[in-house]
Amino acid sequence: MSPIKAESRTRVGVVLFQLGGPDSLEAVEPFLYNLFCDPDIIDFPFARLAREPLARLVASRRARRVQKHYAQIGGKSPLRELTELQARRLESELRNSLEARVFVAMRYWHPLTAEAVCQVLNHQVRRLVLLPLYPQFSVVTTGSSLKEWERNFSPGHPVDIRIIRDYHTHPLYIQAIVERMNEGLEQFRKTNGSALRVPSDVHLLFSAHGVPESIIKSGDPYQAQIEATVRLVRERGAWTNPHSLCYQSRSGPGRWLGPSLHEALQTLASNGGERVLVVPISFVSDHVETLYEINIEARELAERLGIQRFHVTMGLNGSPTFIRALADIVLRALEGGDRP
Repeated sequence: MSPIKAESRTRVGVVLFQLGGPDSLEAVEPFLYNLFCDPDIIDFPFARLAREPLARLVASRRARRVQKHYAQIGGKSPLRELTELQARRLESELRNSLEARVFVAMRYWHPLTAEAVCQVLNHQVRRLVLLPLYPQFSVVTTGSSLKEWERNFSPGHPVDIRIIRDYHTHPLYIQAIVERMNEGLEQFRKTNGSALRVPSDVHLLFSAHGVPESIIKSGDPYQAQIEATVRLVRERGAWTNPHSLCYQSRSGPGRWLGPSLHEALQTLASNGGERVLVVPISFVSDHVETLYEINIEARELAERLGIQRFHVTMGLNGSPTFIRALADIVLRALEGGDRP
């Protein structure tokens, strides 16, 4: 991490953008309503008139099923607590170099973007870094969060704003994933009952959040950036294990990026694979998509398919290496230097 110049030491704000998640089972339906009210999620001719009633209908129909998912991971999403942990640790890391305050802005549940805007304005920051916790850019994640910020933020004093759009190749971010994967691979060595190397037949299955193919065809860089992250992680890790990339969390009609997580597991099993390490490559925090979709739902499928060893890497969460990556990204943005 490069030190900030003395003359640049001033009150700095950093806003961490994240999806958000329901903080109770009762919050699931309004959370889903907010999600499906997002114009970057639901968009079609005359959507301005139909979006809200459609979102209300979809949310009410899905709420009971989704509540069951959250009930199995503790009755709520841990995303707020984990994001606030990341904010505290990032703030502590940044204060080695400058006076900084880190805020959290969730897209679909509290603390919502409007709440974060109020906090930023109350602190009258002079310089502001907008840092989405989506390493790979997509219009439906980073793009949506930044648009929501623009709709809410009207400072009454000059603010120097720096925007981070992606950091999918940042060396410390890549290293943080490698560390989590090495921790996951240790589980196979332990269950193998041997002090020798991790078995070479453990399949590394990278799983990213899916998006509709139409978004990619319109020029969205998400898929290419996911693939670049996977390539760099494999190069840094220097594993010789077989690997593949899949996508999960489909939530709408039309063609989505594939293969799906379930399809990938079926292919692996049909080819005789018995050990798999799933790496949630596009997620920086554990939440329902890692704790339920992968660790419960996909695990049950893997067992039915005859896959004998199934492990999932822990989210980056409060990883010291990941926090150092975020701090370096912020400092580089403030200095005006190029990001890695």
